[in-house]
Amino acid sequence: MGQQQLLLIVLGVIVVGIAILLGILLFRASAIENKRDILIVEGTSIAAVAQQYYRKPSEIGGGSRSFLGWDIPPSFRVTTNGYYNAEEITADQVVIIGTGNEEVTGGDSIKVRITATGTNILSEVIN
Repeated sequence: MGQQQLLLIVLGVIVVGIAILLGILLFRASAIENKRDILIVEGTSIAAVAQQYYRKPSEIGGGSRSFLGWDIPPSFRVTTNGYYNAEEITADQVVIIGTGNEEVTGGDSIKVRITATGTNILSEVIN
């Protein structure tokens, strides 16, 4: 083989290697974003349960316009995607932290914060 052909083969191998590496990085980024979305959806469902408690009269097991006394139901605390805990519960709002079970970089996990008030649910990506 000539020198030009060897150079083209080496160049082709380098281009294919870069394309494979780029594909792996894009797939990983997509998987992380998907996991964040799942944590937000599950956290929002938990926040909706908290809002139901908030709106329900105390006579039938609710909070009567207060989140005090509410806690995350045991079936929602740990899922296949992560775990959730109520970081702060006041009369006016509940702050729920969802932590994914996959590490992103350097040992950090995916985290989202869901804040529920009597009328709103706010999602925030921590990591």
